[in-house]
Parts: sequence; C-alpha cells; structure tokens
Amino acid sequence: MGRWCGVRRRTGAGGARPPASGRPAGASAVRPWATAAVRLAAVAVLLATTASLPGGTALAAGAAGGAEGYAFADGAARVEGASDTAGAALLQPGATYRSSLARNDTLYYRLELDADSDTYVSVTAVPGSEGEVTAVDGVRVAVRDADGASCSLGSATFGAAHSPRPVTAWGMREIEPGASRCQDAGTYYVAVERVRPEDSPPDDWDLELTTATEPRPRRAGPTEPPGTWDSASPEPLAGQPERRAGGSGFARATAVGQGVWQSDIRPGQTLYYKVPVDWGRQVYASAELGGSDDASGYTTGALRLGLHNPVRGEVDDAAKGYTGRPAAVGLAALPPVAYPNRYASSRQVGALRFAGDYYLVVHLAAQVADDFGDGPFGLTLRVRLRGTAEAGPGYTGEPRPKGVFELSAADRAAAPKNGATRDGDAAMRAVAVGGIGTGSLLLAGLAVWTVTARRRAA
Repeated sequence: MGRWCGVRRRTGAGGARPPASGRPAGASAVRPWATAAVRLAAVAVLLATTASLPGGTALAAGAAGGAEGYAFADGAARVEGASDTAGAALLQPGATYRSSLARNDTLYYRLELDADSDTYVSVTAVPGSEGEVTAVDGVRVAVRDADGASCSLGSATFGAAHSPRPVTAWGMREIEPGASRCQDAGTYYVAVERVRPEDSPPDDWDLELTTATEPRPRRAGPTEPPGTWDSASPEPLAGQPERRAGGSGFARATAVGQGVWQSDIRPGQTLYYKVPVDWGRQVYASAELGGSDDASGYTTGALRLGLHNPVRGEVDDAAKGYTGRPAAVGLAALPPVAYPNRYASSRQVGALRFAGDYYLVVHLAAQVADDFGDGPFGLTLRVRLRGTAEAGPGYTGEPRPKGVFELSAADRAAAPKNGATRDGDAAMRAVAVGGIGTGSLLLAGLAVWTVTARRRAA
C-alpha cells in the first residue's frame, strides 16, 4: 500500500394569409394540418437540440456554462459526517452523496467492504467564492480499517493561484497479493478534513462524495506496469474549433471526443468535460486562453487544466500564468489505459488503471479579473486520442456503479479509432445516438406529413 500513501499534487415569420377570393377550394380545410406540421417540426428541432446537450436538457446545459458555481449530482442523498467513527453514516457502493465540512471538523463515514473488490472514494470540496484561500489548503481524504490502520491517504489543494475552486481528492482500499493491511472483509472508515484548517476560510464547504467498487479480473494478468510507452507529446490538433460549452460539475460534464472544442470562461469559473477512453488508448489534452485587450498585468497559475479518471481521481494537472496575451497549458504524455498500471509507483500512471469516462477540468483563476476584467475569455480545448482500443480484463462481477469501467457503443463512437484525425461528425456520435437520432426521425416524419398536406391543398 506504500505507493498509495499519498496522492501528490502539483501546485414568426410566416407568409400572410391569401385573400379569400384567391384561395383555392379546400385550402381552408388543409391549412390547420400544415400549421400543425410546422409547429411540431419546430418542437422536434428543439427536442433534437436539447437531447444533444449535456445533462439532457437545454436548461441544464445553459446553467452549466454559467458562473453559478458547482453543479451537484441530481438525486444525491444528503448525509451528515460524524465527529467520530461510532456515529459514522454508511456510504453505499456506487452511490453519490452530499455533505458539508466545517473549518475545524474531521468527518467520518463508514464503508462495509468484501474481501474481493477494490473500493474507491472521491470527495469534491466546494468552497465559497468570497473567502481567501491559501495555496496549500484544500481537502484531505483517508481510508482506514476498523483498527485505525491506514489504507490510503490523498489530498487536493488550491495551488499557486490562490483561487477558490472545487478540489477533488480520492482514497481507496485495494486488494493486493502479499499485502497485510486492509485486505479483510468488514467495516472501514473514510475521514475527511481540510488540509490546513488554521489558514482556511471560516465558512462551511459543500461536499460531493462518490463511491465505486471494482471486482477482480476473471484471469490473473501481469502485475508489472508497462515499462515504456510513446511519451512524446503529440502535435496539437489543428482545424476549425467547434463550440461546446463546458459543464459545471462532474455530473454535468460535457461529452467530447477527439477534436478542437471552443467555449467561453470567466474568472473564477471551472468547466468540466468528459472524454471516453478505452483500454489501450492514450489521452492527451491542452487548453488555450485567448488574449485580453489589456496586456499589462500578471496572474500566477491563472489557467489550470486537470485530468481525472472515471472515479474522479486526479491523473495529472498543469497550470500557466497569464499576462493578457494568449496562453496555453498541456498535460504530460501519459501511457495507455491498462489494468497493470495500478502496480506503478508513479501517481499519474497508477491512476490510469481502468477504461471509462475521463474528465478534463479547466479553471480560470478569480484573480484574472483584477487585471483583465470579468471577461468572458475565449477558451480552446484540444483533445487527442492515440492507440488502438483493446479488450479489458473481464471482471468476475459487476462494478458499482454499473458500467463505470466500460464504454458503450455510443461512447466508443465519440472517440475515433487508431488516433485518426478529428472528424467533427464522429466526435458527436455518442450524443447523436442518444438523442439527435430520435429528433431526426421526428423531423423526417413531419416532412412527409407536410408534403402530404401540401398535395391535399393543391
């Protein structure tokens, strides 16, 4: 378990009615059909557009691009953290919860685990936007057994920009050959606290907690991580960007595939995107911030880009200062997603242990507004996927939540195979399969209906 003792962080238009004298006989009886067809066609367009947006509704997508703050998962159960293990509330595998954390609290939650599955817990802490934060403050998550022995310890801090933003730390209980601690079935505890409460803002922080379980693979495989991989950073994708507003939380993350995506971002805002990454594939991303009319200031660590795995564990992050001139930041070239990555000593490699939706999180420091105004600023996100999709390990049971470590056919359609050049249509297929296809069928049917109505009118 030593390799996971810490999770390292770097800092109406319409024609007029024809005159009655010129109206063909029977036209008055047919016009209501044509009018209804036009109205229903408009509804179908709205439905098709709505289905293509993250969260499934146009309203949700609009809110996701605003500055309202973090969007918590719909239906997340409210749970109160206990001040000691005796009163710790149970967290069910695969569930999402909401809680809150006071400045000087250490909160406890309970897990009931088997002796076969790896278990992951993530905690996203959301501070208020008004409080002062320090670079080394943030949230810490520990997983311990019933005797208090540590299974893992992870933390996430705000970084050099000193900008309040959602920060996510993760912990785990792993089943490992030869390990002596945290291997038995029974009761475990999750402890959550602030990293530096003495320097932390006085207000309570909202929390979003998730849990996930990963069964054992059907067949024993390699227990050594890959020794080498293509570690050269690829050339950023070129081409005309496609607008794709980011979501405002993990649960509202906007789906994108390989391609060039464009949005707007304001100081203090955090945007979330999710990218389907299959076994055997590498993901690389960069973010670019447009220039300002006033290029006379400087903000430390202004533009931050992070990559999180399907259980929200951070894989890598990078930040870049801003002078008002265009700035870009990119992630490191990481190995392909593979089950044996978990045996690596590197924190980044170890986090690339399963397939599924990976999350790109972009934050623009609130302090940017001091020198360069409230924006919005243009943001360009470039996503590249390399490598050929492979078969996964094949689990003995069902992960919880179901499907978290696999990709559906619609998910795979959003990620071009073999690292091909971006195809804007392919990048949208995953969304199209779920919603636009239905809208297209409606439009096709209404078109036939309209033609029929016109023929009757004639």
